[in-house]
Amino acid sequence: MDPPNSKRPCHAPSVTSSIEFPCSLPTAPGFNQSNIDMTISSFLSLSDLPLFSSPLSMGCSFDRVLDKVIPSAVGTSHDEFKQDRFLDHTLQLASLLYKSTERCIRKRATLQNSISWPLLPELTIKVFSMLDTKSLIQASACCTMFNKCATDRVCYSHIDLTTAAKHVDNGVVCIMIHRAGKELRSLKLGSISPSAGYISLLTRSCLAPLTFNHGFAGGHLRSLHLYYLRSMDVESLSTVLSACLNLTDLKIVGFVPLEQLELLTRNCRLIKHLFIEIYSSAGRITDSSLLKFVDNCANLISLSLLCFLLNDTIAQKLVRGFRQLKYINLSRSLEISGCFLRGLGLSCKDSPLETLILRNCYNLEEREVLLFLNSLLAGDFKSIRLIDVSNRQGLVCDGDSRTSEPRFPIEELKKQRPNVTFVAVFEPQPSLLSSSSGEVYSDGTSSW
Repeated sequence: MDPPNSKRPCHAPSVTSSIEFPCSLPTAPGFNQSNIDMTISSFLSLSDLPLFSSPLSMGCSFDRVLDKVIPSAVGTSHDEFKQDRFLDHTLQLASLLYKSTERCIRKRATLQNSISWPLLPELTIKVFSMLDTKSLIQASACCTMFNKCATDRVCYSHIDLTTAAKHVDNGVVCIMIHRAGKELRSLKLGSISPSAGYISLLTRSCLAPLTFNHGFAGGHLRSLHLYYLRSMDVESLSTVLSACLNLTDLKIVGFVPLEQLELLTRNCRLIKHLFIEIYSSAGRITDSSLLKFVDNCANLISLSLLCFLLNDTIAQKLVRGFRQLKYINLSRSLEISGCFLRGLGLSCKDSPLETLILRNCYNLEEREVLLFLNSLLAGDFKSIRLIDVSNRQGLVCDGDSRTSEPRFPIEELKKQRPNVTFVAVFEPQPSLLSSSSGEVYSDGTSSW
């Protein structure tokens, strides 16, 4: 038998008896924590003894003890049961020792990092709060010190999971929202540029954490951007928005066909920027829903409704209804001809509208754009700064014909309204091989 450890305290419990009789280990009510700590300390100091100066000798000693306690001969079923329990207990102790060693290594590394890292924790948190969400997660995996700083609520004020959309599910969103808590200010979900075959792992309940605890996190949210979450429906999103009463910026791209815009925005009284792009031309705004929509979002400054089935009457009411509107984008609306622009000169003479975007509106007419430019020359819309009527298929002219070379008073517009930028970019028509794409700007330059 190996010689006893001379450094073991005389009052430590007998290891031999515990080995030979595994079931005789002290039970919880009678254990002495001090004695256990001293026994473990004694064991860890064995490497300092000449006898155990090499790992090989230590391993051989373990083998001899286990061979003695667990003989090769098979005994009774009762003996085998006790031996199995002893081996399981030994593995548990070894596992505890391994985990404790890992924690000790991490603590020492954290202490070393804290000493060598030049920034105070408050400044580190401030720097981390400026990172995008993916970079923040990568930084948190570097070390314990970074992980502690990276889990501060402030670091999750602006959550952007669009760069890792393929791997984000409801659980990830829930964790992020809970980490942010009352510091949550903006949230972006989905893939901005989905690849072929992209399928989101998010379901319609992915935003439910915003409503937890009476909207604890959602009540502080200011900006919400959702990209191609096709599992989301109007009712589910409307329920979430009811908890986001301070929302000022809402962007939805690739949404399902939308017929109830007033239902979606019924709890968006403070919203100032609204962007909705649907992926099929089935979003039609009726006169009845329009009134509710305008009343719901009376503070709108920026409005983008892309790929909606809007006619000129609705377009005119949108511009007139939102009295604070500075930016409007009605691109890819198949029914707009541009005649709604005629009556805006007088009724909206003092309108704050600065930007008007009508890109790829298939039925937009050259004549209507020309009349609008003439109204600008007459002094209407003094606040307007940018107009875009670009169209891949040109503008409608002379009935059903189309032109990629519209006749616009560019030179005169340049002289009288030099602060206005007019953009008209056209692609060649397949039937007119001699035509080429052109650009027209208010500075008088053009290329055909």
